[in-house]
Amino acid sequence: MKKNSFLEGTIIATLALVFTKILGMLYVIPFYAIIGSQGSSLYSYAYNIYLIFLSISSAGIPVAMSKIVSEYESLGLKEAKVRSFKLGIFIVSILSAVCFIFLMFFSENVARLIVGDMTGGNTLEDITMVIFVVSFAVLIIPFLSVAKGYLQGHKYIKPSSVSQMIEQIVRILVIVCGSFFVIHILHKSVSIGVAVAVSGAFVGGLVAIIYIAKKIISNKKELSLDKKLERDNVSNKEILKKICYYAIPFVIINLTVNIYNTVDMSLIIRTLSNIGFSGADSEFVAGVVTTWGYKLNMIVTAVATGLTVSLIPNIVSEHTKKNYKELNKILNQALQIILFISIPAAIGLSFLAEPVWNVFYGVNELGSSVFKLSIITAIFSNLYLIAIQAAQGLNEYKTVYLAVIIGTVINALLDVPLMLLCNKIGIPAYYGAPSATIIGLSVSIIIALVKIRKIPEISYKETWIMLRDIIIAVVIMLIVLYVMNLVVPFHLSSKLYSILDICLYALVGGSIYIVLTYRMGIINKLFGKRMVNRVLKVITFGKVQIKGDADDSKEN
Repeated sequence: MKKNSFLEGTIIATLALVFTKILGMLYVIPFYAIIGSQGSSLYSYAYNIYLIFLSISSAGIPVAMSKIVSEYESLGLKEAKVRSFKLGIFIVSILSAVCFIFLMFFSENVARLIVGDMTGGNTLEDITMVIFVVSFAVLIIPFLSVAKGYLQGHKYIKPSSVSQMIEQIVRILVIVCGSFFVIHILHKSVSIGVAVAVSGAFVGGLVAIIYIAKKIISNKKELSLDKKLERDNVSNKEILKKICYYAIPFVIINLTVNIYNTVDMSLIIRTLSNIGFSGADSEFVAGVVTTWGYKLNMIVTAVATGLTVSLIPNIVSEHTKKNYKELNKILNQALQIILFISIPAAIGLSFLAEPVWNVFYGVNELGSSVFKLSIITAIFSNLYLIAIQAAQGLNEYKTVYLAVIIGTVINALLDVPLMLLCNKIGIPAYYGAPSATIIGLSVSIIIALVKIRKIPEISYKETWIMLRDIIIAVVIMLIVLYVMNLVVPFHLSSKLYSILDICLYALVGGSIYIVLTYRMGIINKLFGKRMVNRVLKVITFGKVQIKGDADDSKEN
């Protein structure tokens, strides 16, 4: 296996994530057609509960494992590194079993907590059933995550990324084929079809962990697993303490976010029901905000997730060496890549909300209206992930706790008031939920970045300048698209026309943005001429190259 540099690892992880997210977006077209809007709400319940208990069962150990392995590898403590891996597996074994047993016996109580006394939507029995089925995935996914964390800590990004693609492909096959077979071949209920679909998480994880296990076994030497090593002067107690020390912030972050998503779903359903929305519409809006709209956000959020896979071990390594200049470059590069990609992508998807929603879910004014604003939260989610993960990598745990808790509390406190306010002033009430999310995430981002700024040689000056230029380019792009829409309006009469609209507007908007940012010098500055030339060589078959010396400064 080949180790990957920060930028190379970022590109590999991001491409793999974009691939899996594209699959995650595309499968919802047939799946949504199979299960319908009420079935999609049922799937959302199981999905969000699964994420909460996955956070508990993994206990933040996967990313903590990446951090510990990177640290011990830098210090030459190979035996302690291997022992950390084994202890991590032991811990998730216990936590996974506890979470699985809890969901098995208390799935009905969890279901009742979500929907309360709401009527007109899915039954309590159906929600209980899908939560029970998804609990089996909690037994397998944490082990996969720990193994991936061990590889990532060694800067082996490719095997981890491939396993993620395998997991997604298998999961989608079970979801789509399983639900179709149950509902349309066996003629069983939609709830049973959804139950089969949620079992895909378990099957996909099982196949992926077999792949990862084979990779680890065939590369024992590189991973220090080929022979018995002389014991390092690091006790098990010290390793366990370090695992807990690194893992707890991740638990708080993931658990807080996932619990809030479930609470958000409950708040949306209850608030909209109280102001006159039907039970079905309330469930639908909550599903869009927490699950189905989120799936369309995946392309945007994949960038940040891909970055963090490579960001954490590189930040830990440079921080351990006290190489603050390189640390500053890596951090700013991560922020700049996020801004460069996620701002135009989110704004563009918001502009194309109607044809995009039509392609994936069919014409639905309510769905596209909710999605128009909820996609903007992806920009802030990306920045939030980078800022918080960077703070964790720098051991700024108090800052992490403060940022996450304050941001989440603000989000939760503003949720209902903003929905009621929007309803009162004539704006769609459901816009209050994503607005609260944006405010809460912004507060968390500011807290984290302000604290990180106090580290020697950390400065965001270049990032601020690049943000200004990106906003100028996006505004020009958006103006052209709005003028274009006056001449060539969206065609929602069929999915094919909507696909053509999306392709046309994406081509025009993307071309304008790329040309503008290239002329501004953003692309060369961010990725380096060498990387840009490599991309140009592929897409133009070697006919176009940028003249001048390659700038390798960005390719670390």
